[in-house]
Amino acid sequence: MSEKKPVVARVIGIGVVGVAAMGGLLMWLAVVFSDPASPGAREAVLFGSWRVLYDDYTPPVAVLVIALITAAVFVVIAVVAEQVVTSRSRRSDDAEGLPLAPKIVMAQTRGVYHGPITVTVLIPAHNEEERISSTIEALQAQDDGPDRIIVVADNCTDATPDLARAAGVEVFETRDNADKKAGGLNQALRGLLPHAGENDIVMIVDADTALDQGFVTEARRRFTVDRALMAVGGLFYGEDGAGLIGQFQRNEYTRYGRDIRRRRGRVFVLTGTASAFRARGLRTVAESRGTLIPGRTGDVYDTAALTEDNELTLALKSLGGLMVSPDECSVVTEVMPTWKQLWHQRLRWQRGALENLGAYGVTPQTIRYWFQQLGIGYGAVALGSYFLVIILTLLARDEWVWYPFWMILGAIFMIERVVTVWRSTWGARIVAALLIPELVFAAFLNIVFLKGALEILLGRKATWGRSDAVPVHANENEERGRP
Repeated sequence: MSEKKPVVARVIGIGVVGVAAMGGLLMWLAVVFSDPASPGAREAVLFGSWRVLYDDYTPPVAVLVIALITAAVFVVIAVVAEQVVTSRSRRSDDAEGLPLAPKIVMAQTRGVYHGPITVTVLIPAHNEEERISSTIEALQAQDDGPDRIIVVADNCTDATPDLARAAGVEVFETRDNADKKAGGLNQALRGLLPHAGENDIVMIVDADTALDQGFVTEARRRFTVDRALMAVGGLFYGEDGAGLIGQFQRNEYTRYGRDIRRRRGRVFVLTGTASAFRARGLRTVAESRGTLIPGRTGDVYDTAALTEDNELTLALKSLGGLMVSPDECSVVTEVMPTWKQLWHQRLRWQRGALENLGAYGVTPQTIRYWFQQLGIGYGAVALGSYFLVIILTLLARDEWVWYPFWMILGAIFMIERVVTVWRSTWGARIVAALLIPELVFAAFLNIVFLKGALEILLGRKATWGRSDAVPVHANENEERGRP
């Protein structure tokens, strides 16, 4: 990390935490200066014998308006910024600043036949003997499978390379790599990209990922019909198992996929589980590092980034690259089976996303992501305040009191939760309908977000070992709303 990065990182932390606190302060001031006293609990009898207490308190209009306007500002700015930037990038002829802009790429490739689309798959693997065979089999079982499969065996001490060779694929063993997945892929790509043509595609597939049938076929089709397309990302969903915590993650991934489909495939983040890239795009990224984008010249992946796949997405977008995540390109990936592993995974994602934004700064291509992060911070404060009010209310009452306003609001939220996972299983719908468990899960993610921002604010260095073994995509979650 350069000498400037710690300073930039602290500015990021101050900004995110500050905006979240400002949102909470606005809400608190609105309540203090406009909130009338509750009329008090009243008694009602339902079904002739059920005695209940209710309070028909409703928050003042000013409070509701401020809350809605604050949330809407983040959404509107993010959406408008994205549309403006996308439109300008498509029409740009700035070959120096946006070398991957569609107009430039189309002009350079017009009238020349570059041969059929070829697909070379790289599988980065460190001690993946339990999963590597199933990942290779899923690739080989594709109707229109890849032309080459290369397992990038990085410092393996188990049978991963032997199993890969037994499955009939090539093995590239890294040398003296201390930069984990990013470093291993950089070594493999240095030998691969110089010989790749205009229609040669490099696909990165995690060793714990199995492609659904049709992924490679759709990726080939997309690259064939659109010469300006630089990347095709996968839509991931969680594998079965891991109990309730696994279902939380599967619901989260289902909602993310739904968001991408509603956006007609426009990408938030190119998932590290499985994404395909045009060789031109990756070469341009490597050539532009240290000048147009952060990183070391010659590296496709920035080895200083905690979340290398999120960083590569920003790199391609910053160079004007066009990318898409079609519904047909779906993959199944693992879910974290314990809260501890999930905590480490999401903290890594969150810190990585914020640090990547700090490295790129505020640019037309990153404005959407900045406001996305600020919106998450505001949402974290809002949900935390909601739980605090519930707890204080329960402690202040001797008996249970029903609040119709909040019950109606909760019912609307519950319907939204169920509708957004309806394409999944009945288990997903039931968990969504219960509402409270998912609110607790959301609170958990918000705590992770705030911890990541605070660690950056305090200048704490993040270190993750290989033992974390977490897949990289999100949030998400986005849909989660996270890069």
